[in-house]
Amino acid sequence: MLKACIMALAMSGALLLSGCDMPVPMADETFGRQNFVSAVALIELHKTRTGDYPASLDQLQYLGDWDQLWLSAVRYEKQPDGYNLFIERGWANEPDLSFPPDFKRGLGIRETNVAWRTPEP
Repeated sequence: MLKACIMALAMSGALLLSGCDMPVPMADETFGRQNFVSAVALIELHKTRTGDYPASLDQLQYLGDWDQLWLSAVRYEKQPDGYNLFIERGWANEPDLSFPPDFKRGLGIRETNVAWRTPEP
């Protein structure tokens, strides 16, 4: 947990020093999208390797240093036939995310706070 806090502080400082003036809602969406996609990727990789979804995110193996950031930004619940995954934080707040319905094809996601919307042309 300390490592995740240090990484978050370092990342915050880097953005501040770079003069990034991204509005918080946009930053929440950007970081939230990355947090959600990273979680899905490693949860599904665990299933591919072991044949089952993890009981908790603590069972995920071979995580990179940055993976600790998204671990604290999502809520995972294993279900008998898959899993529920909720994004709880982007940059600072809970983002309002949507993905095309095709994103979840073949995945074990059962419930989520992400909307499944067809992109507008």
